[in-house]
Amino acid sequence: MCLYGEMVSSIEEDFVTWKEKLWPAVCEKFGLDASAEDESLRDFRLEVHENLDMSRVFTGEMARLKSYDRSKPPFDGKNPYMAPIMENRELHKSGDRSCMHIELDISGSKIRYSAGDHIAIYPQNNAATVQKLADLLQFDLDQVFSLVNIDDLASKKNPFPCPCSFRTALLHYVDIASPPRTHVLKEISRYGTTQSEVDALLKMASGSEEGKSEYNEWIVKDHRSIVEVLEDMPSIHPPIDHLLELLPRLQARYFSISSSPKMYPESIHITAVLVDYHTRTGRHVEGVATSWLATKRPNENNPPKVPMFVRKSGFRPPVRPISPAIMIGPGTGLAPFRGFIQDRSVLVRKQHRIGDTVLFFGCRRKAEDFLYEEELDEYKKEGTLAGLHVAFSRDQDHKVYVTHLLRNNKETVWKLLDAGGHIYVCGDARNMARDVHNVLVQVCQDCGGMSEAPAEEYIKSLSAKGRYSVDVWF
Repeated sequence: MCLYGEMVSSIEEDFVTWKEKLWPAVCEKFGLDASAEDESLRDFRLEVHENLDMSRVFTGEMARLKSYDRSKPPFDGKNPYMAPIMENRELHKSGDRSCMHIELDISGSKIRYSAGDHIAIYPQNNAATVQKLADLLQFDLDQVFSLVNIDDLASKKNPFPCPCSFRTALLHYVDIASPPRTHVLKEISRYGTTQSEVDALLKMASGSEEGKSEYNEWIVKDHRSIVEVLEDMPSIHPPIDHLLELLPRLQARYFSISSSPKMYPESIHITAVLVDYHTRTGRHVEGVATSWLATKRPNENNPPKVPMFVRKSGFRPPVRPISPAIMIGPGTGLAPFRGFIQDRSVLVRKQHRIGDTVLFFGCRRKAEDFLYEEELDEYKKEGTLAGLHVAFSRDQDHKVYVTHLLRNNKETVWKLLDAGGHIYVCGDARNMARDVHNVLVQVCQDCGGMSEAPAEEYIKSLSAKGRYSVDVWF
């Protein structure tokens, strides 16, 4: 997560540096006033609604008014399905971390999915954080309003569904948890009354090396949200309508589906680690989606519902079930492979032949976070899994990871590859995916009799043929 934030901020910093150099050059070339760039140009105007019929007010819907009350297929990003949560249980057996197994009911929705697809869930921001922002900027959360494009000919009439209340906008439509971008800091500096705070924001928004460094330290590394920036700079008091215009939309969160429609045609399962940590400033950070999902505990009479839709993926099990499959997925990287294995388990139980299916999984400790241990053992016993290799990184004095187990089983890996097997990697993109790639190249050298360059080409050819698939995240 931190690496992703640093990557995004670095791209923005490079753009700011380029922009700072470009504008004076353009002004000099065309004889323009360089100071005009410093003027704040609003795209939307605020309209406050009094005594508006509440049946015409959005309450969190993505596009169509009252669509959450009257769901109709087909379901997609603009028309998500309100899926009841039928199960939400803890997968970790001990320790201070949490991983949830969540089952969503899709019966009667006509939603179709395949093993390897992703489910998108629209989360809500934390209600206490929304209230804190209202307290800081002193506005009425229940006031109904619209932001209307100043340009009557613009195709985008509103930045998000309007009219709605400030509470709805902050809970459902804008991102108040991510570190704010530099252009947001520049805009809100206009509303400051303490010069030192104004100067600090302008410096971080500038393209200078010192400004970049301060932005990276104070915003990115400390993971300050817009609420925390305003909390730490009490003289900065932007109007809520301008802030809503500046903030990005709250995006859907994507999870690998951890079930198979062959085994669970009327439900979709997800496996999600609860994001929960403290920054170096001591502030408590919770993942917007996972902390919200953690509160969704089912009951028989009135199960909680979440807006969701399915995104198709190219991360698929082999088309021919007889093809061998090597699956490499530490942590929640196991999620899509649970669906792959269930696909093949259904065939095994029907007495059909399947190719050798081998799983390399990694976690910290067997007694703590071995996800779906009993299930995987059962799949091994019934013959669905030909191999189950688990790396427990902290159960011994030295660290053991999935890459170590791949090396230890290199003859088996090569045998399956040589027989037309498919390789699947799911999980952390920072180190794991690259390390797995390097091990596979070494396997080709050690067991396939190749030198380094042909081994690299061989692995590259597997990807081109659809036999080496990667589904990773930062």
